[in-house]
Amino acid sequence: MTSADTVSAPTDELRLTESRVYPAPPAFAAQANVGADAYADAAADPVAFWERAARRLEWSHEWDTAHEWEPPQRSADGGLSVPVARWFTGGTLNVAVNCVDRHVVAGRGDAVALHFEGEPGDRVTVTYGDLQRRVSQAANGLLSLGVVPGDRVVVYLPVLVETVVVALACARIGAVHSLVFGGFSAEAVRFRLEDTGAKLLVTSDGQFRRGGAVEVKSAADAAAAGLPDLEHVLVVRRTGQDVPMTSGRDLWWHDVVDAASPVHQAEPFDSEHPLFIIYTSGTTGKPKGLVHTSGGYLTHASWAHWAHFDAKPDDVHWCTADLAWVTAHTYEIYGPLSNGLTQVIYEGTPDAPHRERHLEIIERYGVTVYYTAPTLIRTFMTWFGEDLPGGHDLSTIRLLGTVGEAINPAAWVWFRRTFGRDEVPVVDTWWQSETGAAMIAPLPGVTALKPGSATVPLPGIDAAVVDPAGREVEPGRSGTLVVRRPWPGMARTVWGDPERYRDAYWSAYAGCGEHGGYYVAGDGATRDADGHIWILGRLDDVVNVSGHRLSTIEIESALVAHDAVGEAGSTAVGDPVTGHAVAVFVVPSGTGDLDPGDLRAHVAREIGPVAKPRHVVVVPDLPKTRSGKILRRLLGQLWEAEQDRRAGREPAPLGDTTSLQNPDAVARIAAVLAAA
Repeated sequence: MTSADTVSAPTDELRLTESRVYPAPPAFAAQANVGADAYADAAADPVAFWERAARRLEWSHEWDTAHEWEPPQRSADGGLSVPVARWFTGGTLNVAVNCVDRHVVAGRGDAVALHFEGEPGDRVTVTYGDLQRRVSQAANGLLSLGVVPGDRVVVYLPVLVETVVVALACARIGAVHSLVFGGFSAEAVRFRLEDTGAKLLVTSDGQFRRGGAVEVKSAADAAAAGLPDLEHVLVVRRTGQDVPMTSGRDLWWHDVVDAASPVHQAEPFDSEHPLFIIYTSGTTGKPKGLVHTSGGYLTHASWAHWAHFDAKPDDVHWCTADLAWVTAHTYEIYGPLSNGLTQVIYEGTPDAPHRERHLEIIERYGVTVYYTAPTLIRTFMTWFGEDLPGGHDLSTIRLLGTVGEAINPAAWVWFRRTFGRDEVPVVDTWWQSETGAAMIAPLPGVTALKPGSATVPLPGIDAAVVDPAGREVEPGRSGTLVVRRPWPGMARTVWGDPERYRDAYWSAYAGCGEHGGYYVAGDGATRDADGHIWILGRLDDVVNVSGHRLSTIEIESALVAHDAVGEAGSTAVGDPVTGHAVAVFVVPSGTGDLDPGDLRAHVAREIGPVAKPRHVVVVPDLPKTRSGKILRRLLGQLWEAEQDRRAGREPAPLGDTTSLQNPDAVARIAAVLAAA
């Protein structure tokens, strides 16, 4: 195998290509859940394929019509209709029953569902029988507070057993949950309470974070103040801190839930009944509340988890995401639990109380599947260097996964070598809050892996890279990543704003293809000669220098391959001569000297001279969403704001930063720019 090579794509495009290929291990392929024939089966009849996937679940009443699709259509006056998708029409099921009760009925009540580990070191093991009792108690508790099917419940909790329980309890009684990252501000929580018209807020007195007990209730109080639809605030006692309780509104979890009956008879709900609302994050506009429904979402989530993670009954699955992120909805709640697996959930940060905490947890519980973000992998690289610290047995790991941003090849190879003994598959997944579950990902017993590529669309998914007219681009050319056919896990709408759903995702390619329109993911991509898809970053993150379109992901991958760079973010900034110039913000790895001139030369060698960064800014951190995605537009805004200040102009306001997991990074970067 050779390292990454630089080639020129046709005319104005430069590509950083990867020549290393890792075929599926024969032993893994021999026992894989899904074989190569799944692609042909799905292509022959996609709807029948998804019907077979749906029958993996337990339905109270099977559907009458598998799929209905009303694409966006132009009217005589030029208006565009709102698209409508339905899956498994007429079918009814209970999502919580599929994730809990049916495993108990099957005789697996003593099987472990959750291994919880708190940041201070407290541990709780929850069997499926325990989980059934807890979810039933929570369902009864919510009902006692007047929560009924269709009501919205906002959950502002850290990663706790109670967070999983209340989500499943909402699903059990037909309430619609919206989980909010426990580190978000009162402003971010209030927006979600107002937008959903939530009847109930579930929060905690505090949470353990970075070695200390952080009080949370006051932020919840500020978020809840004066909201007419909010009737109660249910508070989990986590840290034991003394917090104010508003009489008539606030109630303790242990008084309402722990005292409730552990028996609850679940009723079925329509396949299209809303299951949850999840909010996107970004730097422009208000967050969008994406609505996912019960039957279609669970079908996609359960099948995808079973297929691309090759889920086995004895797996111990650990998805490291916060429960409020869509990855955790699908791969920490609904996917693994619907498949009856054991999971690990961990409350704290990876470096509390030391940087080897994740290694300890993997060894303690015998984790077999470890699914995490490229951001954390790159952090591990800066902490540990070439090899992991000794003294930890990671031999139980049989599969690794990555999610979030596209992973750079250097981090992919390091992850496989250190965590995976240079032998286990690395399942890089591309998907979004909007898609519900993975869309582009390898089948580990089938697909040849290439570091940095999520490989090919899963069976049943028709993803393509197209030009502005909707035609597939030639291999090596960049284009817009689209999905050409509806799928069960797709978000149905934006809560309260269907026109925004249409405009954001369907208007650009309305009328294209045999299904009347393409879903636009918002990402640029390219496809290589083998059909593997490479994500190039958000379409509005592309840098255009003297007519050359450069991918931010490729520039960052080249930088992170340098020994002195731990993380990198690149963005376009204005230039009077070339239109755009490349500005890069780099976090040192702590090994080697970080010389800007050397980094410029390194990028020029890896991609081409036109990609050489004009500006290199060394920063302590990069602004990231809770999913680990770098907000590159925010980097550009910070750069331009500093130029405005120096020119005596009033800087434009920054975009929305409420979704940042590290909002303090903004001020630190601004200080670095001001001091330069």
